[in-house]
Amino acid sequence: MASESASSSGPPLGKYLASTDKKTRDKAIKNLAAFLSDPSRDVLPKSEMTKLWKGIFYCFWMSDKPLVQQALASEIAEILLTITKLSVSLEFLRGFWETTVREWNKIDRLRIDKYYMLVRRFTNASFRLLMRAEWDAVACQEYNTILTDRGGPLCPEDPRVPTSLAYHLADIYLEELDKALGNSPVPSPLPAPLSTLLNPFFTLAARTSTSTTYQRIQSALLEPIYGALSPVHDSDSDSDGPRSRKRPRLSTPSYSNLVANACATNPREEGAISSTALEKTLLRRMFDIASEPDTRDSNRRKLYALWKEHMADDDEDSNTHSVDGS
Repeated sequence: MASESASSSGPPLGKYLASTDKKTRDKAIKNLAAFLSDPSRDVLPKSEMTKLWKGIFYCFWMSDKPLVQQALASEIAEILLTITKLSVSLEFLRGFWETTVREWNKIDRLRIDKYYMLVRRFTNASFRLLMRAEWDAVACQEYNTILTDRGGPLCPEDPRVPTSLAYHLADIYLEELDKALGNSPVPSPLPAPLSTLLNPFFTLAARTSTSTTYQRIQSALLEPIYGALSPVHDSDSDSDGPRSRKRPRLSTPSYSNLVANACATNPREEGAISSTALEKTLLRRMFDIASEPDTRDSNRRKLYALWKEHMADDDEDSNTHSVDGS
């Protein structure tokens, strides 16, 4: 099978990936990684990538033991980092998301948890890929486009996107970014451009027609990141002064790696910036998106209220009314 792959313009692996025999499937995944990691390999035509991902999706479908599922999910996601060319990695990622969105509603309740795990693995591997590319602006923009284009999991205008998939991504996004930054192979990685990486969620929160989707983004992602970056989060334990009227939940995650190593949009120029400055920058970006004409009126009101609440809390803590983070 390897020699056949090497001599073909596309990977003739579909029937092997979807085989009922586990050894055949395992060999197909390894040959696929070798095929795509060839430095001379260009981006596959969309039709080839679609066929390839259908095979991978059902290869994972047939993995039936927890340890096997975990190992296979990691192996498939790691292909993103095995591929030599960034452009090929990103197209492989696009194929993953388009296939996942398309096939999601066919997944039965007995299999859904393992696909949630696969999404988590790909989210983490995506962040490590962008970190390895030193958060290249073009790569980050392409990554966001993959998430928000029609067929992507965070597209506000695509009714085919399953809400449970967007919810899960909101639930795990910050956690996996924090993990990726904490496990960097580079001793001093460039800070993550957090405003850039959160832009798809700001846009979805602004434009979604579903109130539960908006609420999930606010509760699972926006409130936790503002809570982690807030001065009150840092100073509650050692200050004798009056407490802010904001009372962070005891379960609010700290995202320590992210808070210590993030910037707004330009890692090389900004370097890691303070959590207070970063929070104000994110709030300002959220406000700007809320002000755009495509934002739904009901969502705009909610985003403005969220902005006002956190700006007021931070002003109370810092005795400043500046909104520019400087």
